[in-house]
Amino acid sequence: MVTLSGEGIFLRALEPEDLDFLYRLENDETVWEVSETQAPYSRYLLRQYLENSHKDIYEIKQLRLAISDYSLHLLGFIDLFDFCPKNRRAGVGIVVFEKAQRSRGIGSEALRLLTDYAFTRLGVHQLYANITADNTASIRLFTRQGFEKVGVKKDWIFSEGEFRDEVLYQKIGG
Repeated sequence: MVTLSGEGIFLRALEPEDLDFLYRLENDETVWEVSETQAPYSRYLLRQYLENSHKDIYEIKQLRLAISDYSLHLLGFIDLFDFCPKNRRAGVGIVVFEKAQRSRGIGSEALRLLTDYAFTRLGVHQLYANITADNTASIRLFTRQGFEKVGVKKDWIFSEGEFRDEVLYQKIGG
């Protein structure tokens, strides 16, 4: 049986109460390079996003879930994006907010839960992740979950005055 609940965390739908965390994340310039964000998001726009987050992944081609512990603390977000039902694939993105929470298995458990859900419930055949070549923590997370390096996009990301490579990781499943 596939579930979005693990031993230490569970994945849940977004709630209106997540606005402050979403606002903090979407306006954190350190993650803009991977999301291709160029300008801050207003609370108004993010509130509208949350109001529409209930829409079906087949309609909006994205599913963002909150990563929560059983004390109901929001720990991060995990996404399926660029969902393509015809080709049965989707991209995966993950962020765990606090550095103190990282390296504790939260990301690994969340990625495992989402991967199982995507392969079993959504019938996805493959998942992929785009990771900057210098992001060793993310590379370790995804490779430990069975994602394989399948290519390098040279000088793909322009950030802080220099070009950086982005590595494509893929997991073939269901």
